[in-house]
Amino acid sequence: MSAPVRFELSPSPLLALAIVAAHAAAGVALYLVVAGWPGVLLALALLALGAAAAWGRALLGSPAAVRAIEIGGPSPVFHLANGESLAVAVAARRYVTRHMVVLPFGNRTLLVTRDMLGAAEFRRLRLWALWNRLPSERRNVAPKQLAA
Repeated sequence: MSAPVRFELSPSPLLALAIVAAHAAAGVALYLVVAGWPGVLLALALLALGAAAAWGRALLGSPAAVRAIEIGGPSPVFHLANGESLAVAVAARRYVTRHMVVLPFGNRTLLVTRDMLGAAEFRRLRLWALWNRLPSERRNVAPKQLAA
């Protein structure tokens, strides 16, 4: 069996901006429904909630934020910012696109966007999420291709 592969996640300003923008839009919609100062307070509370969610999940500022993933052992290991490590299986139902990977594990869900990893690492994570195995480093090349 090969050594585990570690994916170090970096903060995603684009995801943080999207989270805050979604909460701001919800705050505006709420203000349109609840007019006056109660609507303003509720909209500001939603905006603050969005800022907290962006800080904790997209900018990886929370102590419970996943900072690294190790794949290659019996089950993936999620390393948190507070130093804890969780070795738990990822649910079979995953969501993978060319822009993001959603990994449900335990009672949590991890969203990894393409700017949180390098291009090659993100591709490897996507392949693992789709097929539950990492691509091999060794390429199977036909002898005629090597001669060319």
